[in-house]
Amino acid sequence: MTPDVSLLICTRDRSVSLAATLASVARAAAGAGIAIEVVVVDNGSGDDTANVATAWCAAQPFSARLLTETRPGLARARNAGLAVVRGRIVAMTDDDCRLHPGYFPALVRAFAGSGGPAIIGGRILPGDPADLPVTLKLEDHPMIADPGRFPGGFVMGANLAFTADVPARVGPFDEQFGAGAPFVSAEDTDFLFRATRLGIALLYDPCFVVDHHHGRRRVEEETRLLAGYGFGDGALYAKHLLRDRRVLAAIGQDLDDLKRDATDPVTTHAGIRRFYAFRLRHKARGFLSYAWRSIRGRREA
Repeated sequence: MTPDVSLLICTRDRSVSLAATLASVARAAAGAGIAIEVVVVDNGSGDDTANVATAWCAAQPFSARLLTETRPGLARARNAGLAVVRGRIVAMTDDDCRLHPGYFPALVRAFAGSGGPAIIGGRILPGDPADLPVTLKLEDHPMIADPGRFPGGFVMGANLAFTADVPARVGPFDEQFGAGAPFVSAEDTDFLFRATRLGIALLYDPCFVVDHHHGRRRVEEETRLLAGYGFGDGALYAKHLLRDRRVLAAIGQDLDDLKRDATDPVTTHAGIRRFYAFRLRHKARGFLSYAWRSIRGRREA
């Protein structure tokens, strides 16, 4: 039987957090009345992740399996999982998230009226009040992405789902991007960027929810994370500059936003004084790094 939902969880060296994530999956699946499968991808862990995942998979009443992708990189791990999932809807969450009890029925309802290929992101709430308020998605109302705009931040890979036909149309995650890869982030944004260019609907639905226990509590951790986001987005600009005019519009918006450092400054990140200048500086770094890497690659080919 084809599952209604395939849930993909990629993990590396977080066996304790993973155990809590998997426990939340089991609770959310119990009594949901949804045919699910879970695919866990161990991305080369050196701790007891494999033992934790193997024991959990064996104990479930639904289909659950562990894959191993030894080459580091979140995009590689996701691609390994996408190669085997069988569900009508494919959902992804992170190994530091916890599913809310009504996750699976709410997810299926979100896609009930899609009528074609669609990508829908869900709500991401803080899991621990001691963690800094980053990598969250707090809006409590549905939204539809403007296909003419850069999709970064509209939804996030920690709670993201799509119809099974989307990867076949969009292609795999770009393995140059994301955690463990040269450009450290933006593998989900690149996927969304390519999808919306093809006319695939991108939506946000707050009804399927996860709590994010990301554990970042020091200002320098937050600053490093946001620098990485900017770096990845800048590399993404370089990748798509010559094939998608939305990049020029996004760069123009970034430049226009610089004045907001004086008129409407962001004050929520204690380690960053001028947020828009900070973000643009790291986007420029990513842009130049991608361009140089591409030039070097052509020379060596």
